[in-house]
Amino acid sequence: MLKSKKRWRVQQTNHELVEKFVTNLEITPLIASLLINRGLTTIESAEQFLNIDRQTFHDPFLLDGMDKAVKRIKQAIEQNEKIMIYGDYDADGVSSTSVLLSALTLLGAEADFYIPNRFTEGYGPNEAAFRLISEQGYTLVVTVDTGISAVNEASLAKELNFDLIITDHHEPGPQLPEAYTIIHPKKPGSTYPFKDLAGVGVAFKLAHALLGEVPEHLLELAVIGTIADLVPLQGENRLIASKGLQYLRRTNRPGIQALLRVCGIKQDDVHEDTIGFAIAPRINAVGRLQSADPAVHLLMTTNEIEAQQLAAEIDELNKERQQLVNEITEEAVSIVETLYPPEDNGVLVIAKEGWNSGVIGIVASRLVDRFYRPAIVLSIDPEKRLAKGSARSIDGFDLFANLSTCRDILPHFGGHPMAAGMTLKTEDVDRLRARLNTLAYEQLTEEDFIPITNVDTVCKVEDITLSAIQQLRRLAPFGMSNAKPKVMVEDVNISSIRKIGADQTHLKLTFEDEGMTIDGVGFGLGHLYDDISPISKISLVGELTINEWNNIRKPQLMIEDVGIGDWQLFDYRSVRSADRFFKSMFTSDMTVIYFSEHTLTEREKQLYHDRIVYIGSVEAASHFEAEGKQLVLLDLPSSMELVSKLLNNGVPSRIYTVFLSKEDHYFHTVPTRDHFKWYYAFLMKNSPFDLNRYKEDLAIRRGWSKDTIDFMSQVFFELEFVTIKNGLISLMKNGAKRDLIESATYRRKQEQIQLEKSFLYTSYVQLKQLFDQVIDNR
Repeated sequence: MLKSKKRWRVQQTNHELVEKFVTNLEITPLIASLLINRGLTTIESAEQFLNIDRQTFHDPFLLDGMDKAVKRIKQAIEQNEKIMIYGDYDADGVSSTSVLLSALTLLGAEADFYIPNRFTEGYGPNEAAFRLISEQGYTLVVTVDTGISAVNEASLAKELNFDLIITDHHEPGPQLPEAYTIIHPKKPGSTYPFKDLAGVGVAFKLAHALLGEVPEHLLELAVIGTIADLVPLQGENRLIASKGLQYLRRTNRPGIQALLRVCGIKQDDVHEDTIGFAIAPRINAVGRLQSADPAVHLLMTTNEIEAQQLAAEIDELNKERQQLVNEITEEAVSIVETLYPPEDNGVLVIAKEGWNSGVIGIVASRLVDRFYRPAIVLSIDPEKRLAKGSARSIDGFDLFANLSTCRDILPHFGGHPMAAGMTLKTEDVDRLRARLNTLAYEQLTEEDFIPITNVDTVCKVEDITLSAIQQLRRLAPFGMSNAKPKVMVEDVNISSIRKIGADQTHLKLTFEDEGMTIDGVGFGLGHLYDDISPISKISLVGELTINEWNNIRKPQLMIEDVGIGDWQLFDYRSVRSADRFFKSMFTSDMTVIYFSEHTLTEREKQLYHDRIVYIGSVEAASHFEAEGKQLVLLDLPSSMELVSKLLNNGVPSRIYTVFLSKEDHYFHTVPTRDHFKWYYAFLMKNSPFDLNRYKEDLAIRRGWSKDTIDFMSQVFFELEFVTIKNGLISLMKNGAKRDLIESATYRRKQEQIQLEKSFLYTSYVQLKQLFDQVIDNR
C-alpha cells in the first residue's frame, strides 16, 4: 500500500456521451472525455470550445456604464482635456494600463498613466495621488484593474472637480463608489454575458468600444494580464488568450521582444506557460520591488535600445525578487513550525517587521503549497503600527467572504475567494488569526486539509497514443478552469522501475496493461523507489506528453503522484544478518517481528526495543494487530499457523520478508523411505552400532551428511525401533510396526522443509500469492 500525497478527485465520465462526441466531432475518446468533464456536454458547446478562433467578442456596450464612459472620454479628447489612467502594479494592472494608453494614443488623446507605489501608497486609489493628479490639471481619471473599493477616493474626486471612471474586475463590496460611471462585469444588475474578465479584459472592452472595432493588435497585451491574473480561461477570456498568444508570437513591440530574449525564449515558441512562468513574473517583479512604471514603459516603448535596457533591468529585478522570496519563505516556514504549527491552526497568519510587502503574496502561496492551509503573510511597519499583507487560500475556504466578516478590523482589503490583500492595525493581527481559525474549523473538515488533485479522466494504456496527445493542444490555452489535463491510469503492472538523474532524485518507470507499455517520468519522485514493490499494481496521475529523442516520438506520462491500493511485498531474503538489515534497510515506520529468541543479539533488542515484537507462540500471534502496519518478518516462523494468526487481525500495508534462518532444512539430504529402509537393514546386521566412532565413515560411504544419520536415528528412537545409549544405537527386537509420520521429529522436519520451500525457495510472485491466500482465508 502506498498513499498518494494528494486526494484524487476523479471526474466521472458519461461513456454514452463520449461515443457520441467521438462520432460527431471526429476526436479520440480521451479528448471527448476531457471536454465532457469540463462541462461541455453538447456537441455545439464542445465544437465552439475546440474552434475558439471562430468565435467573436461580445458587444462591449453590453457592459453597464460603457456608453456613458465612451461619451465622456471622447468628449475629453475633443476638448483636449488631460486624461489620467490610474492602474495597478501587477501584470494585470500594467497590461491594462498599456492597453488603454495605446487606445487613447490612437485616438489622439492627451493621456498619461499613474501607478501607485506599493510601498509608499499601497493598493488602489489614494488621496495623495488624487490631489497630485488634480493639481497637474487632469479632469478625467480612468482606473484600470482597480477602484471598485475606492469609496472615499470617489468622494474626493468630486471635491477636486474631476470625473472618475472606474473599470475593475475585483469583487464588489457592499457599497460601490459614487464615480462618474463604473464598468464592471460583476456590478450588481449587470447583464453582461461573461462575468470573469480580468482587469485587462475590461480595459480591452473599453478600448473596443472607444475604437469602434475589436482592437486585435492589443490582444498581445491583453493576453498577458488575462493569463497572469489567473482568471478562468473560459468564454471570452479563452478567446483573448487564444488570439492573444497568436499575436504575441508575431509581435513587433520592441519591449516584448527584448523581454523574450532575456528569458531565452524564441518568439515562435511562445505559449501560455511563457506568460505564466517567464513574462508575468518579471513584470510583477518590478512592482514588487519598486515603482511599476518601467514595466509600462517596456510594453509601450518603440525604441529598441530603450527596450533592451528596460528588459535587462527588469530581469535583474526578477532575480533579486527570487532571492528575497526564498529568504522570507525560509523565515516564514520557521515561524509557522515554531509558533503556529499547522496541526493547531486552520489558517496560518504570520507577521514580521521588515518583510518586503511586495513579495509576501508569493510567500503566502509557498506556505499554502507546503502546509496546505489558507495563509496570510503580513509585513509590519513599526512606525505606523500597521500590518500590510497578502493572503492565499485552499479549496473550500472563501477568503473574500471570510475576510468580509472581519471588516471592523480590516479598514482596507479586497480580492477574490482564493487571494486577497489587506491592511490592518498591528494590534489586530492576533484577533484576525483567532477569528479566521474559528471560521476555518467551522467550515473545513480534516479531509479538507489534504491537498487535492483534480483528475480529468481515467484512461487505459491503449488510449495513450501520439494522436490523442497531439489532439490535447486543441484544448489549449490552459489555465484556470481549463487546466492542463490530468489523467489517471489505474492498477497497471510495472514493467521496470529505477531512479534517474545525477543525484538519483527522479523516477523512471514503464507501466504495462494488456501487452501495451508506456514510459513514465516523475521529477522529484526518486524517493518513492524504495516504497514501490516491482510486482505491485500501481495507479498513476500526471500529464500526457510526447517524448522526442533521436527523431523517435513516443507517448509519455509526466507523473505527479502515485498510489498503490493493495498491500505490498518487499523481498529482502538476500540479507544475511539482522545487523545488516537494521543498518541499511530499517526505517522507524517498520515493526520488526521475530519468532526465535536467538535471532537478535541482546544489543539489538535494546537498540530497537520500541520497534520489535517477539512472537514466540500462537497465542502471541493471535493478539497482534497488523492492520496498516509495515511488518518485517525477520526470521522464519516455526509454523504456518503462526503466520496465519499474525495476519488474522488486519491487513498490513507492507510486508518485508527477510527470513533469517540458523538452519537450512531444505537443502540437507532429505531422507526418503528408501533411506530409512536401508538404514534399518544396516542396523539389523550391525546392531549395536557405535555412532560416535563410525558415523562419519558411514556418512562418507553413503554420501549423506552426519545430520542425516542423526535425524534418522532420532526418528527410529521416537518410534521405539532402537535404543541409544552413550552413542551406541541398538535395534529393538519385536518392535511394533509404525509409520514414520508418528515421529514428532519427522513431522517437524517435514513442516520446516515445507516452510522453507514456501518462504525461502519460491519466486517473488509465488511468495506474494502465498501471503494473499493467508490474508484471504482469515
